[in-house]
Amino acid sequence: MGVNSPDAPRFAPPSRRLRLGFVGGGRGAFIGEVHANGARLSNRFDIVAGALSSDPETARLSGADWRLPPDRVYSSYLEMAEREAARPDGIDAVAITTPNHTHHPIAAAFLDKGIDVICDKPLTSALGDALDLVERQRRSGLVFAVTYSFAAHAMVRQARAMVREGAVGQVRQVHVEYFQEWALPAPATLSKGAEWRLDRSRVGAGFTTGDIGTHAYHLACFVSGLAAEQVRADFHVSGYPKPMEDTAFMHLRFAGGVPGTLMVSQAAAGTQCGLRVRIFGDKAGLEWDQENPEYLRFNPVNAPSQTISRGFGAGMGVVASRFVRMPRGHPEALTDAWANLYTEFAIAVEARRNGETVPDGLLEYPTIRDGALGVKFVEAAAQSSEAGGVWVDCQLPA
Repeated sequence: MGVNSPDAPRFAPPSRRLRLGFVGGGRGAFIGEVHANGARLSNRFDIVAGALSSDPETARLSGADWRLPPDRVYSSYLEMAEREAARPDGIDAVAITTPNHTHHPIAAAFLDKGIDVICDKPLTSALGDALDLVERQRRSGLVFAVTYSFAAHAMVRQARAMVREGAVGQVRQVHVEYFQEWALPAPATLSKGAEWRLDRSRVGAGFTTGDIGTHAYHLACFVSGLAAEQVRADFHVSGYPKPMEDTAFMHLRFAGGVPGTLMVSQAAAGTQCGLRVRIFGDKAGLEWDQENPEYLRFNPVNAPSQTISRGFGAGMGVVASRFVRMPRGHPEALTDAWANLYTEFAIAVEARRNGETVPDGLLEYPTIRDGALGVKFVEAAAQSSEAGGVWVDCQLPA
């Protein structure tokens, strides 16, 4: 079955392209371009406005780079929220790609103007701010997504579906790791964008735990289908001396008493983006490696191992196949996962704005609650490490 086959699973086409604005993402901002490329590849958004920098000249130059109309280039997110909400052709949604400590006031400003939000992770730098956004979203009924982008790989959705459908049997263990090397050198040698990541007032309780640990934590819960209930953590500085941890080793207790481990480091020499998740059940194990995202290893007990490759049919389910753009043999990558995330977000925003109900199970994008759970996890892990590695609850308050 080819990618253009009428039998290929797919999402319904949009009624129109949604109008998207950006806060952050100006010149030299890596993550802003990543978001923008995902939105463009989804073919469901037009980027029409932005407060791409708080510096007026950088905002102007960045707006020109992005081919934005000059009258829709802002240096203040408050002005952007006010003016875009008042326009008949104002933005339908905003993407927030700024440092952690700014997420709360920016998201609140756009929620207050009735504009749907997609926010980079971690959701905020403090749990109180995260919970405030959860309540604001609940009251408004707006769509609020958080960009745990790895969860939008087709083979991650395949793994989640297989666990849910019982392919591994009862889940008995969950393990996740994420290793990088970029924070090995002295902080002064790192990029400008790295400076704020080592400032506790701007990132919150964790450096590496907030930056990549939240990705690992979300992926473990997402694929296993289990909520993590407690964490026991040890923070370390393994690279050049720095004021916050660059490495963390943790034990997790998931719902039902299922044990798990989480290991993260940004000072692991020779690694780039080594995110791997493994789920072990009483019938089989599953393993997915982000650096080889096209493949999912399925290892049944006392039977030959299988490798499921991204594509249509041949073991792929409908939930995962909706995200497939290219036939087997034509690789897809992280940019496609970002496009998948923006596709789901667009469907949710369009449905809300049209007063339509999204069918149960159609969309599984990370929500504001997932974002708040990530912030709670960071604070719980830091609390555990500071207390000598005690078990700490990592669930949200009722």
